[in-house]
Amino acid sequence: MTSVELGAWSFVVLLALIFIRVPIGLAMATCGLVGAYLIYGTPVPILNQLKHTTYTTFSNYNLSVVPLFLLMGQFAALGGLSRSLFKAAEAWMGHWRGGVAMAAVGACAGFGAICGSSLATAATMGQVALPELRRAGYSGALSTACLAAGGTLGILIPPSVVLVIYAILTEQNIAKLFLAAFIPGILAAVGYVIAISVYVRVKPASAGAMAPVPLAERWKALGSTWPVIIIFLAVVGGIYSGLFTPTEGAAVGAFGTGLTAWLSGGLHAKTLREAIYGTATATGMIFMIVLGAGLYNTFLALSQLPQEMAQWVIGQGLSPWLVLAVILIAYLLLGCVMDSLSMILLTIPIFFPMIMGLDFGLTPEETAIWFGILVLIVVEVGLITPPVGMNLFVINHMARDVPMTATYRAVAPFVVSDLVRTAILAAFPAITLFALRLTS
Repeated sequence: MTSVELGAWSFVVLLALIFIRVPIGLAMATCGLVGAYLIYGTPVPILNQLKHTTYTTFSNYNLSVVPLFLLMGQFAALGGLSRSLFKAAEAWMGHWRGGVAMAAVGACAGFGAICGSSLATAATMGQVALPELRRAGYSGALSTACLAAGGTLGILIPPSVVLVIYAILTEQNIAKLFLAAFIPGILAAVGYVIAISVYVRVKPASAGAMAPVPLAERWKALGSTWPVIIIFLAVVGGIYSGLFTPTEGAAVGAFGTGLTAWLSGGLHAKTLREAIYGTATATGMIFMIVLGAGLYNTFLALSQLPQEMAQWVIGQGLSPWLVLAVILIAYLLLGCVMDSLSMILLTIPIFFPMIMGLDFGLTPEETAIWFGILVLIVVEVGLITPPVGMNLFVINHMARDVPMTATYRAVAPFVVSDLVRTAILAAFPAITLFALRLTS
């Protein structure tokens, strides 16, 4: 068996390990180490590889962004920022048909701007908004579906942990990726609002009615969100003005949200320990996946599979748009069985060289950034598609009286919205690159 064939078969073995519920990080590390041993034929290079990969992976300064953004989300939840965001959105939109569900999506978008994690956004907003949705007469299916979909905005609207990982893998500028994600993120929130509007008209009984809130109370509710606005402007504005790096911006955001949580009374000795523990747990999980992917991708590079596949695709003379469509469809299918971070780490080393070898009429940097946003979007869809759909499980766990099948059916309009948005952004790269080109 040639090394290329060994690399191809490793995918089959990897998917089999994932299917029998071996942790994804451990599965990738196992395939990488065993595959490298089969190529080398001796364990000595494997030990050197394990030492070298571990050091080079975790000595990357940019990876410190990950725990800082996760800590920022922990502090934001303790500071009650999620509740103030939801109450402000509810005050302005709650009296619309389906308005409370729309408010939940809007609050998820606002919380995603200071969190960077989809699961954290879904879990935090679920605790705040789910009881309010049920109290307002919304069906369990629509309540859980809109919160699961809204949670995906946590990785799409900057800052985003997944975009940081993509930037490290492809050696792209994190700030430019964040900037390019803004318009797609806004389109995602608008698309979900439209999906809710259609859903409540098709199924009127799924949404209750809410009396309009006086204008003075609306402005008061909006004013309570000032910490979110200040933190967001400080982090994002500081990064784009060149005042500090993305890593320093994450530290500023963590400090700002921590200070807000302390002033509101939500941060004290006990909750600080819990926040640090939660951040450490999530960081450990992510870093284990990153290490496993590093070992597996080192093996793939050794097998020459990514290079051979890239050369084969380029040599076929296929339309670049056809290749892109096939890759995006592959991501949608993988999203049914894998989590977003694992997909990014597993596939980017293979798909990225293919895309960079094709001509889309863009500069190499624009191609890399545009492709990264497209990947982020289709990976996001995987968070709300069965059978894995991590956000669906997180939200449904909070609403045990709602059958999972009902949530699956209700989330379909949101998935359709995602697919339409993906098609538009793929067909018109200028939409994604507009903000980037405007500032260049």
